Amino acid sequence: MSEKENILTLDGLSMVFGGLRAIDNASMSVRKGEITALIGPNGAGKTTIFNCITGVYKPTAGSVSITRGGAKPEQIQGLKPNVINRKGLARTFQNIRLFGNMSVLENVMIARHNSLKAGVFRSILRDPGTRAEERQVIEDSYGILKRMNLHGFVNEAARNLPYGAQRRLEIARALATNPFLLLLDEPAAGMNPHETKELEETLHMINGEMGVSILLIEHDMSLVMNVSERIYVLDYGRMIADGNPSDIKGNPEVIKAYLGE
Repeated sequence: MSEKENILTLDGLSMVFGGLRAIDNASMSVRKGEITALIGPNGAGKTTIFNCITGVYKPTAGSVSITRGGAKPEQIQGLKPNVINRKGLARTFQNIRLFGNMSVLENVMIARHNSLKAGVFRSILRDPGTRAEERQVIEDSYGILKRMNLHGFVNEAARNLPYGAQRRLEIARALATNPFLLLLDEPAAGMNPHETKELEETLHMINGEMGVSILLIEHDMSLVMNVSERIYVLDYGRMIADGNPSDIKGNPEVIKAYLGE
């Protein structure tokens, strides 16, 4: 079997804030069709890596490149977040960032509108093409909610959803931008065991049925071990290990730094 294509590659990535080296020459990759996890203690630099990938920060050194459909790798470090999103990368954040007063459907539609072809002038005129696009946005948004088992809340204000459902809505909104790679920053944070199990099933569905690759930051080790094909371990901004779940479980350096001796 041929090796899977790397769709995201970080090469020698460093991020310095003043005198603090938050990321120190980190390299990693995400392969097409896989769920990859990035783990490490609090303050290790995991979210900083996400911010470098998604354009929130411009790395001090190193490169971030993406590859789609066998094309040449394209460097994206330093591009604006909205440009990177349009190239097929979408993310969620540690803290829920929904539009609480808007309906569940409207939250997803807003993200879906990024892909509309209608300009401002056509939107004001409401020509037949624009109306057809709007209908398509509603249909597509509802379809995503159905996949995420949120269609029962479609007209509910987002703030009224149970916590686990709010987390899934954030993922639904990211999926509405039609990414090939989904970056999830601690999606299980604050969830009870039942909600975490639902999330695990959701991640398998997104990856398996929808064909979206996933890069995951997570502290829940049972979730990480159950869903990930490859795991990278970050400590004080440096990559100290990578491998499959069984490799990571038995790695003495990882046990010392993170899993506990």
